[in-house]
Amino acid sequence: MLPCESAMTLDPALEAQVRSLVDEYRGRCLWFLRSDYYPSTSEEILRVLRWIRARGDKEAFQRAGKIEEWLSRTSSEKSAAS
Repeated sequence: MLPCESAMTLDPALEAQVRSLVDEYRGRCLWFLRSDYYPSTSEEILRVLRWIRARGDKEAFQRAGKIEEWLSRTSSEKSAAS
């Protein structure tokens, strides 16, 4: 389980990776997202990453998996510290 969303701040590098991935795949498999939308909470990011993994190509699957792993690792470290 991820920590409380309001208490969690995203790593800027992680946020940049998510934005880059969303921008790249918005037209291919995330066509339903508004052009100004970027996921901001870990729950939203995980939902978008699942969509990318399910509907993107092999590269998208791998990149989304790495970001998901990074997110779970950083959230685990933060929850252990609290």
